[in-house]
Amino acid sequence: MANFEGIVDNVICGRADKNASYPPNKKGQLGVVELVQEALKEGVPPNDVLVKGLIAGMDIVGKRFKANEIYVPEVLIAARAMKAGMALLKPLLADTGIKPTGTFIIGTVKGDLHDIGKNLVSMMMEGAGFNVIDLGVDVQPAKFIDIIKKNPGSLIGMSALLTTTMIGMKDTLESIRKERSAEKVKVMIGGAPVTQKYADEIGADGYAPDAASAVDVAKKLLRV
Repeated sequence: MANFEGIVDNVICGRADKNASYPPNKKGQLGVVELVQEALKEGVPPNDVLVKGLIAGMDIVGKRFKANEIYVPEVLIAARAMKAGMALLKPLLADTGIKPTGTFIIGTVKGDLHDIGKNLVSMMMEGAGFNVIDLGVDVQPAKFIDIIKKNPGSLIGMSALLTTTMIGMKDTLESIRKERSAEKVKVMIGGAPVTQKYADEIGADGYAPDAASAVDVAKKLLRV
């Protein structure tokens, strides 16, 4: 029987496999990779492993992060373990035709080179079952628009760390809204200087104060 509880626990503690250097493993404990492999060998559907194991684990990580019970380093380690399991599941999920929760396109706006917050949001979104397209930093409005055209119906996330660059969110949002092909696209924003008030001022569909909240906002916008 698939050990979903074990997968969840290992995602939370960040044990990617039995040879992981962290957390310490003195008993030869299996990690996410081995437990996912065992479940698949038993014939457990890949989507069940994803939802009941990896996503369930990252959901707990997100709640603990939101409650300040764990911090960025712990989230990054958990996300690494989750990604190790996802690497095994992705090709199988593609073969079954199972669709992700949604497609999330994210990037740091033009002129801003900071990516820690963006990367954290990307990891949390992937852990929640989204197909994440990370455009990186210093993303021009045209690049957002180009990828939106290739992925209709996607959810857009824009990040900024500086007050001098967050105005780029307004410019990018206006450029997106001018594109008829992107009329129904939902846009959410976040970053240290960003507030709900600013999101309302520029007409963004959503605002998230942190990575864990971003998942909740995304699901609400897509009505998942």
